[in-house]
Amino acid sequence: MIGIEVFAGAGGMSYGAAAAGVQVRVAIEINASACATYRANHPSVQLINNDIRQVTEIDLGSRNAPIILFGGPPCQGFSTSNQRTRTKENSTNWLFLEFFRIADMIGPEWLVIENVAGITHTAKGDFLRDIQEQLHDRGYSFVSGLLQASEHGVAQRRQRFFVIARKGERPAEFSKIPKGEVEFTVRDAISDLPSLQNGQAAGYLPYQNGALSPYAKALRGSLSECDGHLVTNNAPHIVERYKHIPNGGNWSAIPEDLMGSYKDRTRCHSGIYHRLHADRPSIVLGNFRKNMLIHPFEHRGLSVREAARIQSFPDTYRFYGSIGLQQQQVGNAVPPRLAEAVFSYIMGQVQQ
Repeated sequence: MIGIEVFAGAGGMSYGAAAAGVQVRVAIEINASACATYRANHPSVQLINNDIRQVTEIDLGSRNAPIILFGGPPCQGFSTSNQRTRTKENSTNWLFLEFFRIADMIGPEWLVIENVAGITHTAKGDFLRDIQEQLHDRGYSFVSGLLQASEHGVAQRRQRFFVIARKGERPAEFSKIPKGEVEFTVRDAISDLPSLQNGQAAGYLPYQNGALSPYAKALRGSLSECDGHLVTNNAPHIVERYKHIPNGGNWSAIPEDLMGSYKDRTRCHSGIYHRLHADRPSIVLGNFRKNMLIHPFEHRGLSVREAARIQSFPDTYRFYGSIGLQQQQVGNAVPPRLAEAVFSYIMGQVQQ
C-alpha cells in the first residue's frame, strides 16, 4: 500500500504503518520541530511542512498500489480535559474536514482517522456524526471504536478512537485487530535505561546492566547506548513533593503544608503528581511535564527517552527541538505499536 499521513506530528503513526508494510510516501505537518523529528526518522518520505489548509497539490509518483490516507486531526478540542473549547465554535475542531479535502484530492481506497475518546461525545456526538456523513457521501464503508494501547503491545493504558474506512467494501470487524499476548509494565519499558537526576540534559548514555524484558529488547535492538535523556528541571519544592508519593500514588499523598501554592488542592486532577507504578502499564502520558508525572523509583520527572519507550518508540528514534517541544511530540504521538496493529489488520485484508 501507498501511505499518506496528515497531521503527522513526530511520525509515530507513520512508523507503525511502515512496520506493517505500508510504503509511506507523503506526510503533512505544520510544526517545524515535529518536522525536524519526522524528517530525521523518515528520510525517504516527502514531508510537506505547511498548514494543511494551504496544501493544494500532492505528488504521489506512480500509483501502483492501493492508497491509504491516515492521520489524527488535532485533538485538544475533543479532549475530556478541555471543558472550555469542546464546542463547534472551536475552529480547531473542524480541521477533520481538511482530511476529507485531501481525500477528495487523491482518491484513497482506505482511510484511517485517529483521535481521543472524547470525540465520541463532544458537542453531543455531532462531530462523530459529521465524520460518518462525510464517509457515506464518498462511498466509504467503515468500522469504528476504541482501542486500548496496552492490549496491543504498548506499556501504557491509552485509549484512542479509530475510524477505519474502505471504498465500497466494509472492513473486517474491530475484533480482528491483532492483540498482544501479554500486558507490559513500566518496569518492562524503562528499567534498563540509565539512572538520571532532576534537570539532567545528557546526550548518549550506556544502558544499565541486568535482565531485559522482551519489550526493552525489541525497542533497544543491538544498541549499547541511546540518547534522549532530558529531564525537566523542577524546583526544589516540587522535588520535595515527589518524595512523599508511593508507586501508583498522586498528589493526595503530599502533606498539606507542602501544597501551599494550590488554593484548593482537593480540586487537583487525579493525574497530577502521579508516580508511575512500576508493575503496571503507565497511565496516559499526554503532557507529562505539565502533569508532573514521576519516575517510579527516582524523585524526578520522566525523561524524553523513558516517555518514548512507554509510547513504544524504538531507541533509534530521535527527537528534535527544545526539551518542552520534544516532550510534547512524544506525548502527542500515536504509539507506534498500536498503529502497527491497525495497519497490519488493514494489510491482511488488502492481501486477501
